[in-house]
Amino acid sequence: MTAPVTGERCTQPGCTGVLEDGYCNVCGMPAQDPAGGQTGLATHRAAGSAALGTGVAGAGSAGSAPPSGPASRHTPAEVAPGSTRFAASSSTRLASAAVGSARGSRVTRRLGTTSTRLRTQRIGAGLTSVPATPVEDPLKAVLARPEVAERKRFCPSCGTAVGRSRDGVPGRTQGFCPHCGARFDFEPQLKAGDLLGGQYEVVGALAHGGLGWIYLARDRNVSGRFVVLKGLLNSGDRDAYEAAIAEREFLAEVEHPLIVEIYNFVMHEGAGYTVMEFVGGKSLREILEERRAAKGGVVDPLPVDQALAYILEILPAFAYLHDHGLLYCDFKPDNVIQQGEGLKLIDLGGVRRATDETSAIFGTVGYQAPEVPTDGPSVASDIYTIGRTLVTLVLDFRGNTSTFAASLPSVADTPVFQTYDSFYRLVAKACALDPSDRFASVDELRSQVLGVLREVVATDRGPGSPALFSAASPHFEAPLVDAVDAPLAWSELPALKVDPGDPMATWLAGVTDPVGRLQALRGAAQDTVEVRLARIHAAIQAGQPSLAEQGIAEVLAEDPWEWRALWLQGLHELAAASPVAARASFNAVYGQVPGELAPKLALATTCELSGELDVAEQLYVVCARSDANYTAPCAFGLARIRARRQDVDGTLRALDLVARTRASYPVARARRAGVLVSTASSLAGVDDALTSIKGVPIEPEQRADLEIAAYSTALALVLDGAGASGGGSGGSGGAGGAGGRGRKAQPSAVGLGGAGGVLAQERPLRLALERAYRVRARLADDEGERVALVDRANEVRPWTRT
Repeated sequence: MTAPVTGERCTQPGCTGVLEDGYCNVCGMPAQDPAGGQTGLATHRAAGSAALGTGVAGAGSAGSAPPSGPASRHTPAEVAPGSTRFAASSSTRLASAAVGSARGSRVTRRLGTTSTRLRTQRIGAGLTSVPATPVEDPLKAVLARPEVAERKRFCPSCGTAVGRSRDGVPGRTQGFCPHCGARFDFEPQLKAGDLLGGQYEVVGALAHGGLGWIYLARDRNVSGRFVVLKGLLNSGDRDAYEAAIAEREFLAEVEHPLIVEIYNFVMHEGAGYTVMEFVGGKSLREILEERRAAKGGVVDPLPVDQALAYILEILPAFAYLHDHGLLYCDFKPDNVIQQGEGLKLIDLGGVRRATDETSAIFGTVGYQAPEVPTDGPSVASDIYTIGRTLVTLVLDFRGNTSTFAASLPSVADTPVFQTYDSFYRLVAKACALDPSDRFASVDELRSQVLGVLREVVATDRGPGSPALFSAASPHFEAPLVDAVDAPLAWSELPALKVDPGDPMATWLAGVTDPVGRLQALRGAAQDTVEVRLARIHAAIQAGQPSLAEQGIAEVLAEDPWEWRALWLQGLHELAAASPVAARASFNAVYGQVPGELAPKLALATTCELSGELDVAEQLYVVCARSDANYTAPCAFGLARIRARRQDVDGTLRALDLVARTRASYPVARARRAGVLVSTASSLAGVDDALTSIKGVPIEPEQRADLEIAAYSTALALVLDGAGASGGGSGGSGGAGGAGGRGRKAQPSAVGLGGAGGVLAQERPLRLALERAYRVRARLADDEGERVALVDRANEVRPWTRT
């Protein structure tokens, strides 16, 4: 196997980067080897998380207050704030099937496979944009008076507050702790002009942090380029010193475009300094502080799409570290710098090897996972810090170090969670209390962040916006059936994709005989997870529920986080006409893969069947606007629900979502015309109905029926004197009352567009209605029906001499 050559173009779709040391310098993805695999380690395919609510303070209620603000940002499409259906539309109030740790199992979770389908391209995939941050002159960042604020002075040994003011006398920056006697020193050890290692000339101090002072310097050996020197805040702190040494050792191995580069490590007067790349720009924390300052001190969180874009951008850096057996440990907004249009992960002083069980652990209260003090850091604890950072970026997260130190605010009290249901599911899983209930890998997390970002962007575009995306899911096929008259059947829901990394994937693709499929699956050479899942599906299809139930139980007993078994359980329950049970299963799947649309469509279907119409409507809206492949089936679902509520305008808006390129478009236009005719209170509504089907290839019988209804309604309106009234709907009209003669026609200049512009006058309308009846009579198969239609044509025709 030949290694990729440095300088080659990246093979990720849409990426313009080149390969550097096996990784793309733009998107950060590992290079592809000639055999189609990746040079880096890929991690766990999608597993699952805990049942919804793990690690969350509350799940919301139907009576929670709606968020305020414009509907385009914080209001779900078609559901306005203040409406009684707003809080009731959140799927979080539904029962959810047990999954993961909630099943009472302590099975050790799988943490990695060879599946590569979860790798995706760079920030937001072009879904949204983030304002660039200008990179300023490094010299402007040098502190005029470098000092550690008194409120940040603590003993390096016991943590007691030291160096504080007393009786108006400023606190000491050097001295000894009154509690344990350890020496402290908060003075910078370097000054402008100092030369380190015969190469690095100090310019001045830039900042100070938990592990040391940070200085700006020039590298005399490399054209005077600016570099950063990071030293110890307190040279007497042994843990801090060892962390600095560890940073040098780990970062010497790290080469990734999203991670700050380490150049060297030098000693100066007995102290060690890490020499690293200068990263100009602003940290995410500084961006938040600037937003707050611009609002006069009021917290102004980031828009959800922008926060997701930041996280999506930086996740490949975590994937790189984890692939190399390294843990970041201390992720937070302070440690991500936006530099122009890119991001850098900085401050890797807390990085440690995943196998290290002895080194000091560094973390931050409010971000560190609750199990770290006892169990140590892990991939799961890194994912927890990512989730907490994401929440901090989008909420006024007061109490994150106290009340919500290990939980999230309730949905009922958090408008952002109410507006973006999938976003809440995403952070709830990332921040689950049980580490095994979190995303099992950064790749898994990243695929779901991308899906949630898609939904957030679609929601923010506002009601009436068509779906812009048609994205391929790593887990599900696109829906193939639109289900006009009733919710989707179990067999019509999106199909699970077979993991191409499964050893039996190729063999499964060849088992196509629907009759002998179950028997063939029983004789598979290897009983892999994909074979078991296929066997369960075949049992449902063959009408063998006991076999399906046995297979589901076996898969979940072996891996309680295998959400695909729950998906099949939902299909089995739906096939058995148990929509409430299926609803719980699909709700649990939604919590496992919050960025996927298929579970939302399935949940909407079962909610419609079980009478949870508010939840069903909201889920249909999200799916319809997030992916063009889902628009049509969801549009018909919305039309059914709104028709039940007698919401005429809402029904029409739903039917308008069906694209002209969809096979069900003629059905949608015919349905739209039928709604307009049956509710028309003016000729404008009738005209709109006929225009809806103009040039649309619908069945001749259906077209004739619609024209009969439209002209009958128009004639009744003209005879009643309502023909010239304004537009609108809500009344009713029909053939009844349109057959009499002798009433004075109401002249009007209004034309009807469905049949060549029929004038809204009695005689033209009667002639048009007569023609429609005769056309329909010629299409009738039954002789009695044909005679009745001809009689109606004769009845409505105007009096003539011939």
